[in-house]
Amino acid sequence: MIPKDPFMLLSWINMQLRDYYPGLDELCTSLNLDRKALEITLGGIDYQYDPQTNSFV
Repeated sequence: MIPKDPFMLLSWINMQLRDYYPGLDELCTSLNLDRKALEITLGGIDYQYDPQTNSFV
């Protein structure tokens, strides 16, 4: 289950990116997530996806 709380979601997404996915597009495709909605949610707590580190920072 994907966390609803933005801070828990941040931690979970970064762990998934670190351990299982080479990029955000692959993660979203595999887990059937809306990338734009994810970026808006995490942007709301001042985190943006950084492709160089493959994480939200």
